[in-house]
Amino acid sequence: MFPSLALATAPMPLTIISATRRSQVTQLNAKKTKPEKKRATTATSTSGFYGRTANEQTWQCIESCGACCKLAKGFAFATPDEIFDYPDDVELYRSMIGDDGWCINYDKATRKCSIYPDRPYFCRVEPEVFKTFYGIEEKKFNKEACSCCIDTIKTIPLRRYMAQIPKN
Repeated sequence: MFPSLALATAPMPLTIISATRRSQVTQLNAKKTKPEKKRATTATSTSGFYGRTANEQTWQCIESCGACCKLAKGFAFATPDEIFDYPDDVELYRSMIGDDGWCINYDKATRKCSIYPDRPYFCRVEPEVFKTFYGIEEKKFNKEACSCCIDTIKTIPLRRYMAQIPKN
């Protein structure tokens, strides 16, 4: 770690580190078993859903959105107990929920995750994660990720997003 970063970042709890490592081991094993196919996209956009072909959306995270960092989502969403197989993951997820329902690692001022490179695997929107949690095959990942993203954004009050629009 660079000396300047060591002073700027708080030490990570062991549970976050172990959850991150579990993801890395899973990814390494997945890469050994089958080669990854990459699809070319034809168009780009900052809307989060780019590369649309006739019937396909390609999911891409919208920088500084933070909608998925609202961890206390309400009754319409699955609970941590319904999603996770490991009690440690349930405990970690719940420990990350702040008093206001937002992740304690989400900095509302900068609209960024303070542990993004080392975030737990369940915070990653990737084909392997969707396969593990929801049984979604890679060929359906983009459609499901887009759908989940839209559903999550709908739970956040509109005034929060209106604050992002530049006033010209």
